[in-house]
Amino acid sequence: MANPRADFVPIVDRPPLHLPDGARVAVLLVVNVEQKELDEPMGSPLSQLPPGSAQVPEVPAFSRFEYGLRVGFWRMLEATDRLEIRPTMALNASVLEGYERVVQAGVESGWDIVGHGYYQRPLPSVEDERATVRRTLDAIEAATGKRPRGWLGPGMSETFETPDVLVEEGVEFVMDWLNDDQPYPLKVKSGSLLSVPYTNELNDIGVYIRQGSAGPELPRRVADHLDTLLHDVPETARVMPIGIHPFITGQPHRFGYFVRMLESLKSTPGVVFMTATEIYEWYVGEVG
Repeated sequence: MANPRADFVPIVDRPPLHLPDGARVAVLLVVNVEQKELDEPMGSPLSQLPPGSAQVPEVPAFSRFEYGLRVGFWRMLEATDRLEIRPTMALNASVLEGYERVVQAGVESGWDIVGHGYYQRPLPSVEDERATVRRTLDAIEAATGKRPRGWLGPGMSETFETPDVLVEEGVEFVMDWLNDDQPYPLKVKSGSLLSVPYTNELNDIGVYIRQGSAGPELPRRVADHLDTLLHDVPETARVMPIGIHPFITGQPHRFGYFVRMLESLKSTPGVVFMTATEIYEWYVGEVG
C-alpha cells in the first residue's frame, strides 16, 4: 500500500518556503515528558528483563524513568530558560496525576505542549482510541488552561483511523510522520490536519538507549545533520527536530553535551528555534 494520507510531492517540486529573519533551518526541540506505571511492566527499551517476560514492580526500570521527572527535567528547564529557548513538551497527561509540578514549571517558562497520549501506551493497544485522545486533551486543558493544538503519539504509533480521530477531536497538527523536512497536509475525511516533522534519527532513545552511544554522539549527529540542511538544495526552509527525554539526556554524564549542543545551535547563523505550534502557524501563514 502506498501512503494513503499524503500526496507524493518531492521537495524539489515545491515552492520555496521562508523562515523568519531569513533563517534556513528551524530547530524544533521536543522534550518528551512521560510517565511509566509502577504496577505495570516497563516494556522496551527500559526493561532489563528478557522479551516476553513480565515482573511487577520493576523497581530499577521505574526508578530510572522517574529520575527524569525528579531531577533531569529541572536541569533542562534551567538550561533552556538561561539560553532563552522554548521547547515543545510532548506530554503524557497521566503526568498530571502525580507530577503536576513538572508541567506547571514548563507552562511558567512558556513551553509549548502537545498531547502525547494519556499513558505511554501505543494507540493501537488502547481499548478506545478516541476516548484516549479526548481524555488526554481534556486533562491538559484543565491543568494548563490551553487545549493542545498538536499531537505526538506514544512511540509515534497510529491506527489507520488516528488522523481522522485527531481532527474530529480538534487537533490541528500531528508529529507521527517522520518522512519530511517540512510540514505538509495530510488527507483526512473532514477538516484539515498538518504533519509537522519529528525524528527518530536525532532522538536520544535511539542514539543512547538502543544504540548505546556515548554522550558526544547526539551532538555530533546534530552538527552533521545541520550542516547538510544549511547547504541543502533547493534553497528552502527546513525543520530539524531533536527528540529528548529527561531520564536519558538529563543524566549528568550526558547533560553537559546537551547544553553545549544548544549553545552551538544558538550561535549558528541561519538557525532559529521554534516550537511545534510556531512551526505549524508559520507554515499555514506561508502557504495560505
